[in-house]
Amino acid sequence: MNLFIEYSLVGLAAGGMYALMALGFVLVFKGTGVFNFAQGELMMLGAYVFLTVNQLAGLHWSIALAATAVFALAAGAFVERAILRALAGQPLLSVVMATVGLGLVLKGAVGLIWGQEQRTLPGLLPRAPVFIGEFLIPGNAFWSFVISMAVVGACLAWFRFTRSGVAMRAAASSQVNAYAVGINVPRISALTWGLAAAVGGFAGVLLAAINNLTPHLGDLALSVLAVLIVGGLDSLAGVIVGGLVIGWLQSMTGAYLGGQYREVMPFVVVLAVLLVRPHGLFGRKEIERI
Repeated sequence: MNLFIEYSLVGLAAGGMYALMALGFVLVFKGTGVFNFAQGELMMLGAYVFLTVNQLAGLHWSIALAATAVFALAAGAFVERAILRALAGQPLLSVVMATVGLGLVLKGAVGLIWGQEQRTLPGLLPRAPVFIGEFLIPGNAFWSFVISMAVVGACLAWFRFTRSGVAMRAAASSQVNAYAVGINVPRISALTWGLAAAVGGFAGVLLAAINNLTPHLGDLALSVLAVLIVGGLDSLAGVIVGGLVIGWLQSMTGAYLGGQYREVMPFVVVLAVLLVRPHGLFGRKEIERI
């Protein structure tokens, strides 16, 4: 039982990181109806900005994190204005393929600017193990969970208690009604993309601190597809539940069935969820009148 609890805690800690990674996808899809395939590359770009400010410029990690957030906000808003807004009225497939192309461009640009070599962010997350009672959790897993849940919680509070957050929720629900009550929908759309990129930047920094930083770091973002499908692609609450469920399930599978089943079992659960609730556990069921 002690081992079960310890594996569960480690899995839930990893699930918090999954939730943060998935949040950027949900923000864009909920706000604009587009699945952003470049979210992983925006996440990776934020990590490189942090690396540049923190290590190459020699500034404190808090300043580097603030610079990463500002840069990511501006980058996300620029992408929305320069690419997505230019494709307004085009078929959805064109918009999706534009995000795929953007991701490839960002990956290539990062490789040219910073190189392909592997980099590290030492000392950002404490590695000393943390004890919860008599149960041990690796320090980087514990602190990444704490930071991830803090960022996710801050985003949820933003949506619920701020004027811009309420405007984002209104625009996500119905752009026509949002226009009718005087909301500047294009500005809100740019803010949504910027916020999603900033969240991705935080996730990228945490991932690079736990693993290593390369131009291929963004590929890890697609590993949260199971989280998005289980929780619901348009549900902020589903991000948290889906992340924790998938993290726990991976930990249990690796512990009791072996590492070769670790990446397979979540998608077995995904298939089961799709059969019962195709829109996810917390996703909104779309009803269309013909």
